Amino acid sequence: MPAEKTVEQAISELKAAIGGLENAVDMRIERQRMNSDVEGEVRRVHADRARLAQELDQSQFRANRLEEVNREVSRRLVTAMETIRAVLDR
Repeated sequence: MPAEKTVEQAISELKAAIGGLENAVDMRIERQRMNSDVEGEVRRVHADRARLAQELDQSQFRANRLEEVNREVSRRLVTAMETIRAVLDR
């Protein structure tokens, strides 16, 4: 019977090893899935960042353009006021 016990022990150890291997494979698959989720989120964040950077550039361009227009309107108003004063002073 010692041979039977040794075979049974070997089978039991093999089953335990296979169970451990299955657990390790399951954990590896789960880690890869999580990594894939994280990589997807990183890609989304980069895409959002690029979109926001583009929107910021467009907003800065519009703000600069409005500043230029504001200066031009201001200059024209000053010119118009000076012309009106000159006409009224005559």
